[in-house]
Amino acid sequence: MPGEDKIIQDIRKELRENADEQYRQSIQRFFKEEIKLLGVKTPIFRKITQKYFSALQDRPKQEIFSLCEKLLESGFLEETGVAFDWAFRLKDKFEKKDFTILESWLKKYVTNWGAYDSLCCRALGYFIYKFPEYFPKVKKWAVSKNRWVRRASAVVLIYSLEKKISLIPIFEIADILLLDKDDMVQKGYGWMLKVASNHEPKKIFEYVMRNKKEMPRTALRYAIEKLSPDLRKQAMAKE
Repeated sequence: MPGEDKIIQDIRKELRENADEQYRQSIQRFFKEEIKLLGVKTPIFRKITQKYFSALQDRPKQEIFSLCEKLLESGFLEETGVAFDWAFRLKDKFEKKDFTILESWLKKYVTNWGAYDSLCCRALGYFIYKFPEYFPKVKKWAVSKNRWVRRASAVVLIYSLEKKISLIPIFEIADILLLDKDDMVQKGYGWMLKVASNHEPKKIFEYVMRNKKEMPRTALRYAIEKLSPDLRKQAMAKE
């Protein structure tokens, strides 16, 4: 089997061979911040990440995590995407001790919503679903100075919401983030409430109505998106 350095070199070579400058420029428009991006189209990217993981999957988890770390260090969105995709593919092997490395990746390498959602909606989201006793640690993220970590406190719960968990942690996070002035955080907890409304529309509507005077309009609009037209109209009405 090839060594770590050779694997990293091969992945980087193949990603760059499939870079599309026009696509790169079109994707950059979706980000407020300048990002490091090669411009590999999604179908090609998926084939590459699948191809290399298939060759690696029988290696020890910690060895694959080490490869992920090396990819993350480059800062390129595609390499970050490969690392976080591999992490999610290892989910059945997750242990409690893996929280340390997953949290460190969030705090160290996530600097835009593309990388962020790839980690939080999948690998980290699954981890919190599998080990809900880690929610108190997630709750601490909600008061971080880092906008992406605060956003993570909400979005990381979306995976669990798809499994119809209790809304208690959802409302706890929403309460902490309620007045956050950062639009990405507002969109994050609004998104969390929107997903929760798929299962408990009445409770989400009641929560929004209790807090609509203080809730930023961005978060409110996200939160009510899946509610009925009549409930949305009530939620948006000015008192």
